[in-house]
Amino acid sequence: MASVAASSLSARVHMVGKSVEAKSSQKVAAKPMAVVCKAEAKAEIQSSRRGVVGAFTAAAMAASAKPSLAAYGEGANVFGKAKGPTDFIPFAGEGFAVLIPSKYNPSKEIDFPGTKTRWEDNGDAVNSMVVTVTPTSKGSITDYGSPEAFISEVAFMLGKATQTFVSDSEGGFGRNRVAAAAVLDTGSVEKKGKIYYEIEMLTRTADGDEGGRHHLFSATVSGGKLYVCKHTVGDKRWFKGADKGAIGSYKSFTVA
Repeated sequence: MASVAASSLSARVHMVGKSVEAKSSQKVAAKPMAVVCKAEAKAEIQSSRRGVVGAFTAAAMAASAKPSLAAYGEGANVFGKAKGPTDFIPFAGEGFAVLIPSKYNPSKEIDFPGTKTRWEDNGDAVNSMVVTVTPTSKGSITDYGSPEAFISEVAFMLGKATQTFVSDSEGGFGRNRVAAAAVLDTGSVEKKGKIYYEIEMLTRTADGDEGGRHHLFSATVSGGKLYVCKHTVGDKRWFKGADKGAIGSYKSFTVA
C-alpha cells in the first residue's frame, strides 16, 4: 500500500482525472487526486484573495498617510484616536497641542485672561483644564527665574475666597485665613528645544470641600507669548484615579 501511495503521489500532477496503474498492478481511482488538486486550487484562490486584500490595504494606507495632522491653530487630531475610557482626546489650538482626558467636554467658561480653550469632567465640573496664552516680554520661561519663582506669575489661577471670614484658627489655618496652598513638586523639562516649567500644588479651604484641589501647571514661552496649561482636580477624586488623566494631559502639552 505504501508503494501505491507513493506511485499515486508522484503521478497526481500529470494524471488528474485519470486512472493510473501502480507497481502493485492495482488500479487506483483518480478521485483522491482530484481532491488534492481541488485543495491546491483552493489554496491558490485564498492566496490570491490575500494578495488582493493586502494590496487594497496598502493602497488605503497610502491614501490616508498624511503629514502630521493639525496645523497649529486648528482643533484637530495630532495624536491619534482615543481607544477607551482612560485615553485622551487630541486637541490642537493656536500654537499649541495637548491631550484632553476623554471624559472631558468643552466648556465656554472663561476663567482667566487669554483663555484659549477650557474643558471639564463630564461627571464632575470640579475637574477641569484650561490653556491660556498671554503676551510676555520674556524670551524664555527661564527668564522668570526658577520654577518656584514662576509660581507668583500663575498664583492668581489658584482661585481665591469669595467671602471674608474672621477666625482665630479655623481648621488648622492661620488667623483670619481660610485658604492655604502648598507646593508639592516643581521641575523643568525640555521639548523640542523649549524649556517647560512643571508645577504641582495643593490648595485647601476651611470648609474642607473635596479635601482641597490639586493644580498642575505646564508653562513655556514662545514667540513673545506665555503659554500655560493648568489642570485642577478635586483631592478626593485625585486619589480615585482622576490624577492619571490630569498628569497625562499636562505632560503632553506642547507649544510650536
